[in-house]
Amino acid sequence: MPLALLALAIGAFGIGTTEFVITGLLPDIAADFGVSIPMAGYLTTGYALGVVVGAPLLAIVGRRVSRKRMLMVLMGLFIAGNLLSAVAPVFGLMLAGRIVASLAHGAFFGIGSIVAAGLVAPEKKAGAIAMMFTGLTAATVVGVPMSTLIGQHAGWRVTFFVIAGLGVLGLAGVAALVPQQPKPEAGRIGGELAAFRNPQVLLAMAMTVLGFGGVFTMSTYVTPMMTEVAGYAPGSVTWLLVLFGVGMLIGNLVGGRYADRALMPLLYVTLSALAIVLALLPLAAHNKIAAAVAIPLIGAFGFASVPPLQKRVLDHTADAPTLASAVNIGAFNLGNAIAAWLGGLVISAGFGYTAPNWVGALMAASALVLALMSASLERRTGARSGRIAAGATPLSAEREAVTAGH
Repeated sequence: MPLALLALAIGAFGIGTTEFVITGLLPDIAADFGVSIPMAGYLTTGYALGVVVGAPLLAIVGRRVSRKRMLMVLMGLFIAGNLLSAVAPVFGLMLAGRIVASLAHGAFFGIGSIVAAGLVAPEKKAGAIAMMFTGLTAATVVGVPMSTLIGQHAGWRVTFFVIAGLGVLGLAGVAALVPQQPKPEAGRIGGELAAFRNPQVLLAMAMTVLGFGGVFTMSTYVTPMMTEVAGYAPGSVTWLLVLFGVGMLIGNLVGGRYADRALMPLLYVTLSALAIVLALLPLAAHNKIAAAVAIPLIGAFGFASVPPLQKRVLDHTADAPTLASAVNIGAFNLGNAIAAWLGGLVISAGFGYTAPNWVGALMAASALVLALMSASLERRTGARSGRIAAGATPLSAEREAVTAGH
């Protein structure tokens, strides 16, 4: 794997840390600003919606800029947003800082996926994308737990200063290691938009929203669920997040390995397993050991779907991948936003801290249905193309015979 992938992984590490650190600091931030847990959950929803909006917007703006320079600009936005979060005196400014930081997220992973895939042979594209996303999953193993510990002992504001420092490292890594590439061709916005007329692209994005959203119904409210239901001490949540991160890391690597070999079967397995584990977690959450087993499984099955879903979008938008790739990253976070919102609704309705997992199970099961629909459509399209080709054969043969006679 090229060394440039390390630079992309460094940037992904910083972005992943700021995205997921809220799960460990949610009660502290809520208490500091005097808001409820569901209200504080809007820090996740706002971040996710910022990714959804920022991904296509910045992908379009960056069409006339070299991909390396655009990646550096995005890391600058990330740094600024985290600094604003660190000094925010009121909840509204804290939310604004989260949104500013989130604007970089979708475009960074979208453009980074294209850069990563372009650095390797075609049969290794999913592995290269997974390598970049390893920075995101490693953040959940190292960055988020360490940042949570810092927040619990030194205050959550210090955590966001540290994350801004990670952004500086990411910026330096991109500047030093990512090769300079020519600017993308201008005037291709029509071609970029045309990709969204492909039903397979839309189905893949819908799978992304629903499948990954299922993961966030659990992770957004994992801290109150583990402390109030499972009976863990607040300090133990850090190690539960480590387990979650280990599951994500393993799932991401497995997904990257097998997506190049059996993409759709892999999605069938991961989405089915994700729905089952989420459905069982409301029961498992009442037992410490069972909860500790379920959490990394959700991370593994959820993140094993990331490389195949991203690769599927790139495969169906090979001629104009920039906007579609960024939008699909936004789709991951749209799923996050919907999940956090729905999870907050069921908690506020009095169903308890385990209820969001039922929502997540339904979302993952819906993604599985879409995967089956996508495969069925692909088979029908392939069969129709085969019939057209077969029907053309006699005419082609007749023409060849006439030509030979002359």
